[in-house]
Formats: sequence, C-alpha cells, structure tokens
Amino acid sequence: MADILFVVVPCYNEEEVLPETAGRLLAKLNTLISNNTISNRSRVVFVNDGSTDKTWQIIEEFHSKNSIFSGINLSRNRGHQNALLAGLMRVKDCADVVISMDADLQDDINAIDGMLGKYYDGCDIVYGVRSIRTTDSFFKRSSAEFFYKLMNKLGAKVIFNHADYRLMSNRALSGMAEFKEVNLFLRGIVPMIGYKSDVVYYERSERFAGESKYPLNKMLAFAFEGITSLSVEPIRMITKLGLGMFFISIIMLFYTVVQYFRGATEAGWPSIIVSIWAIGGLILFAIGLTGEYIGKIYLETKQRPRFIIEKFLDENNEDN
Repeated sequence: MADILFVVVPCYNEEEVLPETAGRLLAKLNTLISNNTISNRSRVVFVNDGSTDKTWQIIEEFHSKNSIFSGINLSRNRGHQNALLAGLMRVKDCADVVISMDADLQDDINAIDGMLGKYYDGCDIVYGVRSIRTTDSFFKRSSAEFFYKLMNKLGAKVIFNHADYRLMSNRALSGMAEFKEVNLFLRGIVPMIGYKSDVVYYERSERFAGESKYPLNKMLAFAFEGITSLSVEPIRMITKLGLGMFFISIIMLFYTVVQYFRGATEAGWPSIIVSIWAIGGLILFAIGLTGEYIGKIYLETKQRPRFIIEKFLDENNEDN
C-alpha cells in the first residue's frame, strides 16, 4: 500500500498566489495518487502565519470544497520557521512522509517526484537544492553563497543552496521533535537528525505573484538568527579579540618603555596608553568568557511556546 504524503505550506499574506499554488499541488497529488505512488489519504496543509489579508478565508474555502486541502491557523504571526514547525509537528502522526515548501511557487513542484523516489529507496530526508541561482540578483546570489560558507565555517553544518524545500519521513520528524530550542533555524537542525539523506536538484523560478516576504533587513535578521542559534563561535571570537588586545597591550608596554628611555614621550603618556589597552583587553576577555556561559544558558532555558494553533481543519471537515 502506498504511503501517506502531507505537503506542508507556510503562508503569510499569500492571497494573490494561493489559488495557483493550490491548483498545481492538487494536480500533482492527483497524478501521484492515480499512479499509486502515494495514498489517496494524502493531503496539502496550508499553515496561516497570522496573515492580515484573506489568506485564511481562502484556505477555509479550499477545505470546504475539497478535503484534500487542510489548514492550520496560528494564533498570531510567529515567523516562517515557527509556522513551518507548527505544520510539521501537527501532521507528523498523520503521515508517513511530509514535504515542506513555500507558497510562492519558486520551488519546482515536479521535484516532488524525485524526492519520493529517493524516499522509497530508503532515504529519511531528501533536500531540495537549487542547481543554479539565475533568478536572483548578483547581490542576493553572492550574499547567500557567503552566508552558507560562513555558517559552515562557524560550525553550523547546513546544506549548500538549500532552503526549506525538503522531504522528511515520519521517523525523521520524530527525531526533529526531540529538538526543543526556541530560537529556530530548521536548515541547521535537520542535518543534525542524522539518518540516510540525499538531495534533489531543481531550478528555482521567479515568484508567481505577490511580493517577497524577505526583504534585505529580514534576510539579515534571519542569517543572524541562524548563526546565533546554532553556534557560539561569535562569542568565542569576542574572547579571542579580547586576548589579542591584551597581548597587544604587552607589546605596547615594551614599546612605551623604549620610547620613554629614548625621551620621545610625554610624562604620564606611557601609563595611560598601557592602561587603556590592558584594561580594554581584559574587559573584552571577561565579557567573552562570561558570555560563553550565558550563551549556553540562554540557548537552553528560554522555553516559551514556539507556536500556538488556534484552529486545525482536518481531513474530515471538522474544525479542531
């Protein structure tokens, strides 16, 4: 018997593109069902992340007309990563396999076939990876590549040119549920799960309609969140900087002593300079060392709810 597939689609103010997205996903799932690749109990689950337009009303209309469409309405806007996690965690016990993708149709829906093929070959995780980035501007392309390289340099292992278009088996989702951190960066968490994985390459298209929900300031904030939630290396860099400045102060001490005996200094200048460098270095070192521990405590102790589900439209047309 074919496995049950759920496609989870986070949505924030996507009223312009949602009808097209739903139509294409419906056609894809119907084809897969008719080919007996997936079960007829498979579903598309739209997750409304506190949209201010008619996104949720459109999702409710889809659900009322066709039970293949389900919907999750969050109590308020929680951000893309939390909305995606809410969908994955809500459906993990209903499906054998789950595919996550964005609503803007930039991800190639036909890559689902390749993902399922690798899943049936034994992979628990299949990453959708861009083969080329021709649709991006030079700045976005170069900054994205720099970000992926920086993340790996800092010890946060991420899949190069992979966003959140991926397949995860029920077993992989159960593994992800064990990660309790509040500051989410799923692109870094998923590779930590382990299990057999593979990639499917696809060409990313232009956004079908509407505007990008990730302008430059949000992309920078997202990148910073990813780095700080997965690595304490920035704090270590401060510690190293403090140590470096302290050693420079030692060099300055010898320099000012030499200058003093050469008669090339003003009275009081050597002690002030050495004090500034030494104290500055020690302060930064102390802040970095303290921050090393605070950073670890911070990552572990913030246990606020990552999302709150207000309503779930299940496959039986019942509101939960």
